[in-house]
Amino acid sequence: MDVLEEKEEEEQREEEELKALEISDNLQDLEMKVSVEQVCIPSDVPSIDTSQLPSSYKTNSLNEEKLLRIADHFLQQYTHLCPDRKPLFLHPVNECGVEKFVSTTVRPTLLPYAELYHWDGCASFVSDYLTMEPLKSPITPPSSLYSPTTILKYQRGNCFDFSVLLCSMLIGAGYDAYCVHGYATHEMCTLDETLKLCPLLRKPQEEPKERMKKSNKYRVKPPPDLQSKFELQQEAKKAETEAAEKNKGKEVEKVTEVEKPERDPLHGLRVHAWVLVLSGKKEVPETFFINPFTGNSHSTMDEHFLGIESVWNHRNYWVNMQDCRNGCKDLIFDLGDTIHWEVMLSGSNKPLQLLSDAEEEKELSDRDSDDMQEKEEGDRSFDMPPSWVAPIQISPREFETRCSEGRKVILYKKAKLEKWAPYLNGNGLVKRLTIYADLGCTEVAEVREWFKNREDRLEMREVNKQTQLTTDYFSPGHLLCLKAHTYTSLQPETEYTMEFYNEARVDGLQKRVETPNEMTEYFVGRDDFLHVRYMEFGKRRKKIHLAGTRTDINSRPIVQIKECFHRNPEKPADEDVAERVFLITKDMIQLTYHLKDNYITASKKDFFKAAEGDRKGNEMVMTPEMCITYKAGSSEKEEKLLHLYKLLQKLTVEEKQLKLQVQQSEAEKKTREDDLRGPGEQDLDYLAPFLIQIGHKEKMTKERALRVRDDCLTDFKNRLINKANIIQARLEKAVEELQKKDQWFQKNQNRLSAEEESDFLTRRSETTFHIQILALRLKREKQAAPQKYLALEEKLRNDPRLAEHLDHT
Repeated sequence: MDVLEEKEEEEQREEEELKALEISDNLQDLEMKVSVEQVCIPSDVPSIDTSQLPSSYKTNSLNEEKLLRIADHFLQQYTHLCPDRKPLFLHPVNECGVEKFVSTTVRPTLLPYAELYHWDGCASFVSDYLTMEPLKSPITPPSSLYSPTTILKYQRGNCFDFSVLLCSMLIGAGYDAYCVHGYATHEMCTLDETLKLCPLLRKPQEEPKERMKKSNKYRVKPPPDLQSKFELQQEAKKAETEAAEKNKGKEVEKVTEVEKPERDPLHGLRVHAWVLVLSGKKEVPETFFINPFTGNSHSTMDEHFLGIESVWNHRNYWVNMQDCRNGCKDLIFDLGDTIHWEVMLSGSNKPLQLLSDAEEEKELSDRDSDDMQEKEEGDRSFDMPPSWVAPIQISPREFETRCSEGRKVILYKKAKLEKWAPYLNGNGLVKRLTIYADLGCTEVAEVREWFKNREDRLEMREVNKQTQLTTDYFSPGHLLCLKAHTYTSLQPETEYTMEFYNEARVDGLQKRVETPNEMTEYFVGRDDFLHVRYMEFGKRRKKIHLAGTRTDINSRPIVQIKECFHRNPEKPADEDVAERVFLITKDMIQLTYHLKDNYITASKKDFFKAAEGDRKGNEMVMTPEMCITYKAGSSEKEEKLLHLYKLLQKLTVEEKQLKLQVQQSEAEKKTREDDLRGPGEQDLDYLAPFLIQIGHKEKMTKERALRVRDDCLTDFKNRLINKANIIQARLEKAVEELQKKDQWFQKNQNRLSAEEESDFLTRRSETTFHIQILALRLKREKQAAPQKYLALEEKLRNDPRLAEHLDHT
């Protein structure tokens, strides 16, 4: 039996060796294919100037040399024990061509910006500030790993460069972060987001709330359902078959629309680097990954991460000994577990980053006390040398500029995300998300824009291109305490909705809704218990419009004002007004009081104001016919005429105040419209200079309308050309000055001191930045000029002074 078992074991070993040989042959074939393929590396990668780098970049200390020997010994043991696994990423060369251990390349740094105290701020900064470069070979780690300072200087790097910089910032901020060398999908390695939903469009999952049903044994039972269930089933089947037939033609379109990624021949072999954040420190509840290319967090169960070779931080290096056939789903991230993770410097079985602060201090004190005993252990007591990287520094200007050249574009599935540096755009625009209706991204469905540092506190704008509905959102601090503004047009008598921060307003206004002939205001928390005010308007009076004046200065006549009040418990119900209506065109005032308990009718009063002929001077004469009173459930005599007279006087004064409040509401709306139009359109009429040439008093004819339109368009076109020429001239002048400075520097470089050379490089950097901004402005001006011209042409076609003469042109 023993002989048979030995033979079976030998056969199994031979089969495993054959499989391993087949796998290795396949891998070699793929590597050959990849080596033949040309990888698109940007041609504008700048050459790195190493002359100004510190000596730690160019040489190794004694401890670093010893660490490299330990790493080589560790790699030999690893290769002997795990011959089928890829070589470890241990000590690539830096920008000076010197081998450096990867853990010493991590430089923990806490930067003086509040946004960088949290992981999401650090990840967002790294993904925005750096430009991604693919690995030279997608299935092997890079042969070099530059310092984070060099990567920040040139704003370019691969996934390993991104990860080391992000890990340095996260450890400095207090997180338990590690760089990861592993494998990921093609989309993640190449930063291909075109098949993914934009993170800004993902809706948070809402947990369904279980509603408790109150049982009532005295509840009336519902009548029985006498409809045939069989007939309902037959009708449902018939409807399903009809719907299936209708959708047959649409299914073909849907199949073509749903694009799935093609099968990747290198699936599971593509090398990628990312960041691992363990739970514990900084109140992180759960371990997660960060993709440094996008700055997004991912669960450790994410299917895009296919395996891990090793992880490291500034203190140690761990090799993953777990099976990654199911990706990272089944991995255990307890780095102190020597069964699942093989540590290189085993001075402690438990990494200090996983210990609490008290345990970490105790561990350090125990190590100090046991130093004499551990001298004989050699490598086990070796501590990681300090980082050779210079301190990471980011200037306020670099932090604010963020994106390379101030702008970054990311393409998602049916969406395009654009980012700008703050203060780059004059209107404060920092982010724009364009949502498309098709996969080809040709038909725009919606546009969302985010703003910062605006005086009017505008925070976000949503524009639905299909309904032309625009919604502006504001942060607290707006002049009108505005919270949101929804509108379709800035023309008078159009629908709009305004929401306000009612706590910041004296009148407690929460919302205002306007239609062409109505306006409704909603209030909260008022002392007089008012909660709704409704206004109805008549047609605007026609007045002769002069060029250079606005068309909306005529106030609309008020037909009626209606107010609704909540119940005031301190007053009797028949003295507490629930609704009052001022019928201004009819000179009537109607009061309706709250219902008393156990009554189905409410008390009412109707006042009829006296005509001008019935007045004695400025005083009003009160007669019994001027008031109709109904008091519910009361047999008392009618109220005295003097009391009704005083009440009517009070209501008349309040009516005048209400008219002023309505005018104030309309003034707020006009103020908001002026803000949207901009300062150029508030006081100036774009047709006024051309109307003066033909004379205002002359009647407009088709010939004159065409002449005014053509003159206006020609003048606008010349203005656009002149503006572009001015920017072009400034750009050429700046480039010429930069060339002269470079020539001067080449002649006098040997005579300059280090301080003078540093000043020159600083000024040169500022000039280069100025040139980039001018080039960007010129490019945007050329792109926007045709759109501005077409917009003006459409505006002239819809102008009421020219519209009737340009309908057929």
